[in-house]
Amino acid sequence: MAELDARGLNCPMPILKAKKALKDLAAGDTLKVVATDPGSVSDFSAFCRTTGNELVEQSEENGVYTYVIRKSA
Repeated sequence: MAELDARGLNCPMPILKAKKALKDLAAGDTLKVVATDPGSVSDFSAFCRTTGNELVEQSEENGVYTYVIRKSA
Protein backbone atom coordinates (compact mmCIF):
# COMPACT_ATOMS: atom_id res chain seq x y z
CA MET A 1 0.00 0.00 0.00
CA ALA A 2 1.33 3.39 -1.01
CA GLU A 3 1.01 6.22 1.51
CA LEU A 4 0.54 9.96 1.14
CA ASP A 5 0.87 12.43 4.00
CA ALA A 6 -1.29 15.45 3.20
CA ARG A 7 -1.47 16.81 6.74
CA GLY A 8 -1.43 20.60 6.91
CA LEU A 9 -2.60 20.98 3.31
CA ASN A 10 -5.91 22.63 2.47
CA CYS A 11 -8.31 21.96 -0.38
CA PRO A 12 -7.64 21.16 -3.16
CA MET A 13 -4.07 20.04 -2.45
CA PRO A 14 -4.84 16.67 -0.75
CA ILE A 15 -6.95 15.64 -3.77
CA LEU A 16 -4.39 16.87 -6.30
CA LYS A 17 -1.57 15.02 -4.54
CA ALA A 18 -3.69 11.87 -4.28
CA LYS A 19 -4.55 12.06 -7.98
CA LYS A 20 -0.85 12.34 -8.84
CA ALA A 21 0.07 9.44 -6.52
CA LEU A 22 -2.64 7.21 -8.01
CA LYS A 23 -1.16 7.69 -11.49
CA ASP A 24 1.92 5.76 -10.38
CA LEU A 25 -0.10 2.80 -9.09
CA ALA A 26 -1.41 -0.23 -10.94
CA ALA A 27 -5.11 -1.07 -11.08
CA GLY A 28 -6.16 -2.71 -7.82
CA ASP A 29 -3.36 -1.10 -5.78
CA THR A 30 -4.31 0.97 -2.75
CA LEU A 31 -3.27 4.42 -1.56
CA LYS A 32 -3.55 5.51 2.06
CA VAL A 33 -3.99 9.26 2.47
CA VAL A 34 -3.68 11.07 5.80
CA ALA A 35 -5.07 14.63 5.90
CA THR A 36 -6.10 17.28 8.42
CA ASP A 37 -8.46 19.34 6.24
CA PRO A 38 -12.07 18.72 7.40
CA GLY A 39 -13.24 19.49 3.86
CA SER A 40 -11.35 16.44 2.64
CA VAL A 41 -14.21 14.19 3.81
CA SER A 42 -16.57 15.37 1.08
CA ASP A 43 -13.70 15.94 -1.36
CA PHE A 44 -12.44 12.35 -1.29
CA SER A 45 -15.95 10.94 -1.47
CA ALA A 46 -16.71 13.04 -4.56
CA PHE A 47 -13.28 12.35 -6.06
CA CYS A 48 -13.74 8.58 -5.85
CA ARG A 49 -17.31 8.75 -7.14
CA THR A 50 -16.29 10.79 -10.21
CA THR A 51 -13.06 8.92 -11.02
CA GLY A 52 -14.35 5.39 -10.47
CA ASN A 53 -11.77 4.67 -7.78
CA GLU A 54 -13.05 2.88 -4.68
CA LEU A 55 -13.02 4.55 -1.28
CA VAL A 56 -12.30 1.40 0.72
CA GLU A 57 -11.96 3.01 4.13
CA GLN A 58 -12.49 6.41 5.73
CA SER A 59 -11.90 7.35 9.34
CA GLU A 60 -11.21 10.32 11.60
CA GLU A 61 -9.34 10.47 14.89
CA ASN A 62 -8.40 13.65 16.74
CA GLY A 63 -8.78 15.80 13.62
CA VAL A 64 -6.73 13.48 11.41
CA TYR A 65 -8.60 11.97 8.48
CA THR A 66 -7.45 8.72 6.91
CA TYR A 67 -8.61 7.43 3.54
CA VAL A 68 -7.78 4.21 1.72
CA ILE A 69 -8.43 4.36 -2.02
CA ARG A 70 -8.25 1.39 -4.39
CA LYS A 71 -7.30 2.40 -7.93
CA SER A 72 -9.74 1.33 -10.60
CA ALA A 73 -8.69 -0.21 -13.92
